[in-house]
Amino acid sequence: MNALFLSLLMAAPATDGAAGAPGGAGGLIQMLVPLALVIVIFYFLIIRPQNKKQKETQNMLNAMKKGDKIVTIGGIHGIIQSVDETTVIVKVDENAKIKFLKSAIANVNVKADEKKAEKEEKSEEKDDSSEESKN
Repeated sequence: MNALFLSLLMAAPATDGAAGAPGGAGGLIQMLVPLALVIVIFYFLIIRPQNKKQKETQNMLNAMKKGDKIVTIGGIHGIIQSVDETTVIVKVDENAKIKFLKSAIANVNVKADEKKAEKEEKSEEKDDSSEESKN
């Protein structure tokens, strides 16, 4: 072990104060630019999409209400019966209700009635915009 350490020390280039350090400040910049580039790539490929998905999930969980159809992370399908701050009670069968943490909800589907209303609103908006473009 000591022989390896000594051979590495002997192989290292000698630096004299009079001769100046090879590279100097330019060498530092050449080392920092690739590091900064790697950090920027990690931000755009990993951190930013993860934060965006986390915000979408949090908004989905906050928007849950009674009557929404849900799927849990365990694959259980059901309809929300009540929503608390941190938990939801899900009706999975005629007489079976299960209490889940909100974080255990993987997917929320809005009620069929609300979907119809949203589609009708969009079709009305399209009709209104097409009438305005004709005039």
